[in-house]
Formats: sequence, structure tokens, C-alpha cells
Amino acid sequence: MSVRVRRVYEPPEPDDGLRVLVDRLWPRGLAKDAARVDEWPKGLTPSTELRRWYHAGEGSFEEFRERYEAELAGEEAAGLLEGLRGSARAGQVTLLTASKDPEHSHAAVLAGLLREEK
Repeated sequence: MSVRVRRVYEPPEPDDGLRVLVDRLWPRGLAKDAARVDEWPKGLTPSTELRRWYHAGEGSFEEFRERYEAELAGEEAAGLLEGLRGSARAGQVTLLTASKDPEHSHAAVLAGLLREEK
């Protein structure tokens, strides 16, 4: 599967394929036409409570990963995840996030789950 994570503030590239914003909130200071977002499935984003807990520095990335994966096991999120997995099987999917550290963000967790064969 072809899934990658990029910051939404980086200019779109021709090989991005399907560009999916995986943040619950729209990125500050970014015009919607400049972002060139194809999908914005808010049901795949971490809950507000989990996002605030993690950004407050109350837990490790591994604990965040476990909690987020538990949220993604819910019916709505699982359906969205499977749909996105299908898109990744068909071509390039680029997950977009405003996170300053994409490798330690929900986008990285989501990318890992999408790469797993189910």
C-alpha cells in the first residue's frame, strides 16, 4: 500500500495522490484552496479529549497510540478506515496534518494501520 504522511502546510506535489486531512480542526492560516484537500474524514480523527490529553503532555506516544487505536475500533471510524485502506490499495494516499512532529502524531498511527493488510 502506498501511504505517506506530510504536513498540510507543505505545497501539494503531483505524486500526492488522494490528499486526506486527518486533523479535526482546519489548520490555522491555511486557505482551503491552497491546501488542495480531497477528503476530510473527521470521524478518523482523535477525539477532542484524547487530543487535549496528548498535547498537554500527560502521557507517552505509545499510550496515545493505544488509546487512539481503541477509538478507531468504533463502528464509524472502522468503516472510514476500511474505505481509506481501499483507496490506498488503489493508489497513493497522502495523510495531511498540521502537527509539528508528524512522526509522533495521530497521522503516523493512522498511516501504520492503513499499511497493515486486513
